[in-house]
Amino acid sequence: MAHKHDSPSVEESYNFSSGLKKKLLFGGFIGLALVAIGVFLINMGWWGPDGFAGGVHEAAGHGAELAHGAENGHHEATLLNRLIGNLWMNAIYFLGISVIGVFFISYNYVAKAGWYTSFKRVPEAMPAFMIFPSVLILLLIAIPSTRHIIMHWTHEGIMDLGSTNYDAIIASKGWWLNLPFYTFRLVAYFIVWIFLWRQMRKYSLMEDASGSIEDYNSSRKYAKMFLIFFAVTSSTAAWDLSMAVDAHWFSSMFGWYHLSSWHVAGLSAIMLIIVTLKEQGYLKAVNYSAIQDLGKLMFGFSIFWAYVWFSQYFLIFYAHLPEETIYFRERFTGYEGRYFAPFIISLILNFLFPLLILMARESKRNYTFLKLACWAILIGHWFDFYQMLMPSIAKNQGGLGLIELGTTTVFACGFMYVVYSQLSKANMYAKNHPFLEESLLHDI
Repeated sequence: MAHKHDSPSVEESYNFSSGLKKKLLFGGFIGLALVAIGVFLINMGWWGPDGFAGGVHEAAGHGAELAHGAENGHHEATLLNRLIGNLWMNAIYFLGISVIGVFFISYNYVAKAGWYTSFKRVPEAMPAFMIFPSVLILLLIAIPSTRHIIMHWTHEGIMDLGSTNYDAIIASKGWWLNLPFYTFRLVAYFIVWIFLWRQMRKYSLMEDASGSIEDYNSSRKYAKMFLIFFAVTSSTAAWDLSMAVDAHWFSSMFGWYHLSSWHVAGLSAIMLIIVTLKEQGYLKAVNYSAIQDLGKLMFGFSIFWAYVWFSQYFLIFYAHLPEETIYFRERFTGYEGRYFAPFIISLILNFLFPLLILMARESKRNYTFLKLACWAILIGHWFDFYQMLMPSIAKNQGGLGLIELGTTTVFACGFMYVVYSQLSKANMYAKNHPFLEESLLHDI
């Protein structure tokens, strides 16, 4: 039986160097520059809207369309649709990765799990980024011109029986899809998620100083609250943030599908940060067994995502109801087939790659294989959200080019900056956590 003095040192601080800060800020500026260049090239007609996807489609309008596209015929997509679609999609994608940090520590708290404790500070830092996509989402909904681009059901008269814009299907959902109630739900999600994370984070840091079991119990109490609230809001948020952009379409499995995509992307972000930190000389006490167990979760939930994806697809395919199949028709053949490639890329990166890379035991202990799997999953689920949202927002102006690369770079650099900043504010280990020694000596 090992004793406490046999355990590795748990006194470790992360140095968020000024050099790294400058690199991340520079990366953000590069991302903004890529977006600006992409807009300029498309607006001038020098590069079609497909970007890297190729194609001979007409460029996405000029200055007048960009300025007035939202007012002059909301059914006609312009370059503005693509820009707003990228902001909305990346905000939802990175919001999900962030909230999975608190979801991960919550279900481990409630299960009284010990294996993850040595790297607990990584998922604990990730939810700090939630505030930024949350504010952006609320701003996009608050501005009439942008919310009309994202949510067709917000147009004037669409639920009024006597209006020329009347839509009977959308009107039947008016009890749920109305702006006051919709906005209230979004605000409630974000405030409660952030508040409960901040409480868990507060008591976790207090535990470092006091060593009191009461602080651990307080964190666990808030973790229970979060899981109860998230059990409902993970699905309703999926409906509100992603399914509502296709107001005619519905799927009873969409909440599980959306959460599984968020979850495995969040797990991959946790793993990638841990491996990166270990290669930089941090988290020396995190052993291969803990990393392997996290790899098992990545592998298992990649398969679970594929299972839920196939179940949703098969039920819609088998029933063959027009109001359901339209979702997949748009992605297979709609808008000159520009969304078919992202659809297939998502399946390959999110199922085939993790299946082949992470199945073997040793691959979950090999940093090269783990990084390859993490990047495949993170990029794959970016494509998952791309094909989930862009056909309904960007329509025939969607593509893969500098705008997509630049927008994602801005969000990724912002996410890393916030996470590294949080890591630098506390000891790298939850040094007085009651299960820390179990994690340090974890062996499988």
